[in-house]
Amino acid sequence: MYSLLPLVVGFCLLSTVSATATIPNKIYGVNLGSWLVLEPWMLPGEWLRMGGQDCERFHCADCIRSEFAFVQAYPNTADQKFNEHWDTWFTQDDVNELKDLGINTVRIPLGYWIVEAIVDRTTEFYPQGGLKQLRRGLQQLKNAGIVAILVHHAPPGVSLPNEVFTGRCTTDVEFYTDYNYHRALIWAAVMTGLSHLHPDFSTVFAIQAVNEPINDANQTPGYGDYQKNFVKTIRAMEDLLGIKVHHPREINNDHQYPNFRNLVSFTLRYISTGVSGWEICDVLREALPILIDISFELPGLSFGSISGLDRQPPIMTNFMDFSWQYNNASNPADAAIGPQGYDDHLYYVFGGVADPNPDAYLRSICNLQRVQNDANNRNNPLWFGEWGLATEFNNTDEFLVKWADAQKLAYSKGAGWIFENFKIEKSEEAGDLAREWSYPEAVRRGYFLRDPAALHDPNVCDPYISPANSTATNSTATNSTAATSTGFCIIRFSSSFKKLLFVYLCLLVFMCL
Repeated sequence: MYSLLPLVVGFCLLSTVSATATIPNKIYGVNLGSWLVLEPWMLPGEWLRMGGQDCERFHCADCIRSEFAFVQAYPNTADQKFNEHWDTWFTQDDVNELKDLGINTVRIPLGYWIVEAIVDRTTEFYPQGGLKQLRRGLQQLKNAGIVAILVHHAPPGVSLPNEVFTGRCTTDVEFYTDYNYHRALIWAAVMTGLSHLHPDFSTVFAIQAVNEPINDANQTPGYGDYQKNFVKTIRAMEDLLGIKVHHPREINNDHQYPNFRNLVSFTLRYISTGVSGWEICDVLREALPILIDISFELPGLSFGSISGLDRQPPIMTNFMDFSWQYNNASNPADAAIGPQGYDDHLYYVFGGVADPNPDAYLRSICNLQRVQNDANNRNNPLWFGEWGLATEFNNTDEFLVKWADAQKLAYSKGAGWIFENFKIEKSEEAGDLAREWSYPEAVRRGYFLRDPAALHDPNVCDPYISPANSTATNSTATNSTAATSTGFCIIRFSSSFKKLLFVYLCLLVFMCL
């Protein structure tokens, strides 16, 4: 049983040595797929050598095809095998190559089990030790000047049926419940704390609430409330750290003598807003001991001065965009408090986007209106967090050069793009998958130029633009991070009150315990 008062006071004294990162002017990125959330199709040979099995995508529950099934099958050796995989799948050589190719951003898929304290080991089977690997990778990325987005790719309870990227292949989807939303919020609080407090996590500029929720909003009850609570959780954790979140409804009090009444209002606003406020308070109560435990496990997360935390930029909250869901879906822009980004994924290879031929593909992508449509719904900045070169038809190298140019041109109208994936296994089992799914391989084959901002043909879309879009500008969507109104307000305080204020905030959290 934890003694919570010393834990909270100890948390108040956690130190930091550097600020969190900020979004690049234009994102040129890759996904670190199959590293900390393994997807066997990207490394089929290694998966079989580890002891995994192969079965059809939508029958993946019938064999050892997911991390859950693997750990369940090999409880005594799974941690060792996964640690070997983590060590070798993403290495310093990979970081060096990404830097050499001009990549400035990585998107890192994570499972909820990376925060081991929220896993129910009696019914949930996942490898342990991933957090140390994440710290190692983030340190290497930081040294290379590459920033990161942490993605809750596999939240508790499974968010999508029969998909290995959720960590477990099953039709029993339980993420959209109060219990698992709560655990996901604890995950978000812990990741926020680490991103501000640990120097190696300072390359993180955004945290994504969930990757690819079910498209039909009728099947995701409570998801709109979860979006709002996700943002409130991150901002409440930042409040505890003394990090300012600039907001249109900001109150500018006297900088030298802040009003004590406003201070109380500021610290109690989360629990004064009803049920959701108490939920956030409870999330922080559970997250703080976890952060304290982690501080003894991760090198660099130490006790000391809190000086400088107030100068850190806030984390950018991140969601799949408004268009991702249908049937009266919630708009994630309604949840925004401070900087927030939006993510869209577009894969032509799975069908339903354009007729399966080169002309239809190019005509579709060259007239894409998603950036403009999302901006109209206040979903900006928008980046395209997953896309690839794969097609439904047998393509030629000549077509892939055009296809790469056209997609980069379309996605760069927003905040940028993140290719799927940073690499694919080269093996007999994988065949030629790397040709369409590995960014470095696509550069080697000449589909992409070494400069990610450059195009073979900047006019590649000219023959395909429809008359309705011919007068549209190619200006990029604004990277504005202005938030929508939420009813909360932020108060500025003078530097002479910072430490006193911070300890006071921590003690108020203790009152909620």
